[in-house]
Amino acid sequence: MNAETLAEPKIAANVEECVPFYGVTNMEDSLRFYIEGLGFEMKNKWIVDERVRWCWLQVGGASLMLQEFSRKRIPAGKLGEGVSIYFICKDALAIYREARARGMEPKRPFVGNAMWVTGFSDPDGYMIYFESPTDVPEETEYSETEYSE
Repeated sequence: MNAETLAEPKIAANVEECVPFYGVTNMEDSLRFYIEGLGFEMKNKWIVDERVRWCWLQVGGASLMLQEFSRKRIPAGKLGEGVSIYFICKDALAIYREARARGMEPKRPFVGNAMWVTGFSDPDGYMIYFESPTDVPEETEYSETEYSE
């Protein structure tokens, strides 16, 4: 099989979306982080024993899924290590300011690859970043006085 065969239009046309799936240790903590902290909405859920065990969350045009590990199946290693999701948005600085107003502690925005970047570590250590295009010089760090609305 060659590269041309792998990229046939009929396969590419069939793929519609990529949705990251995170295993979490405490669904309530994760929902508080994503819904109350970052403004995601729960679009679908699976409930067992009156508790959300799996859910589909969405913010704008982006989604992710969460599922709580059963007590018998929590992985031995450190969750989230080396795992990051980057959400491309219109204004990462607005997300930074709104998250801080909600009591969250995002990473101070900086410019990398012509994008403002701000990030969060979720309760299990998964990294969530929001980026937006900018013409501000590379490696500039956000200053509330210089880059406020």
